Amino acid sequence: MNIVITGASKGLGKAIAEAFAKDEPGHSFFLCARNATELEATGKDLQERFPQHKIHTKTCDVSDKTSLGQFVEWINGQVARVDILVNNAGVYLPGSAYGEDDGMLEKLMEVNLYSAYHLTRMILPGMISSKSGHVFNICSIASIMAYPNGGAYSISKFALYGFSKNLREEMKPHGIKVTHVLPGAAYTDSWSGSGVDPQRIMEAADVARMVYAAAQLSPQACVEEIILRPQLGDL
Repeated sequence: MNIVITGASKGLGKAIAEAFAKDEPGHSFFLCARNATELEATGKDLQERFPQHKIHTKTCDVSDKTSLGQFVEWINGQVARVDILVNNAGVYLPGSAYGEDDGMLEKLMEVNLYSAYHLTRMILPGMISSKSGHVFNICSIASIMAYPNGGAYSISKFALYGFSKNLREEMKPHGIKVTHVLPGAAYTDSWSGSGVDPQRIMEAADVARMVYAAAQLSPQACVEEIILRPQLGDL
């Protein structure tokens, strides 16, 4: 399979790549992130650990439509179509809708919503032509539950969830699956130094294993939504 993952240099993106890389030989991964150094290190690590697959990396600012277009052009130059697209790139900045800095909403919408919207639209023609494919949109528990200091982040994740639900309906006739993934707190770099006990929240691999499992079903079945929360509940 040809697998595209955004925000893949660390955290959930890297964990999802690892989950698929444990498969039998034959996958080609196209991974992107903004930080070139981290992305290159991740690509090298994955290629060394999983030599049975091809790991390709390219720096990309997903908030920039031109950069996304170059990323897709690079992918199309190597494969005819994408089988799995994981829209994972995202950013969290705390704040309130009333008190956060001006421009916060626009910034978070660009990264958390527009990136997935534009990249999916660029990737879909190949999927539609082959009448197959699977799009995973990594939303958040914040997509369905408001909480203090959520602000623009919650708004952007609500919007991503809405996009994903609409896309699911639109893609049914084309044989393309769409899955909305809504994880609660999972231990990634954003939690390091927070003082939160890693045992209190989920592992990134927990989310990755569920994404991988949803991709293994027959063409007749689609996991529409995955909700994961820490065993003791949200923080």
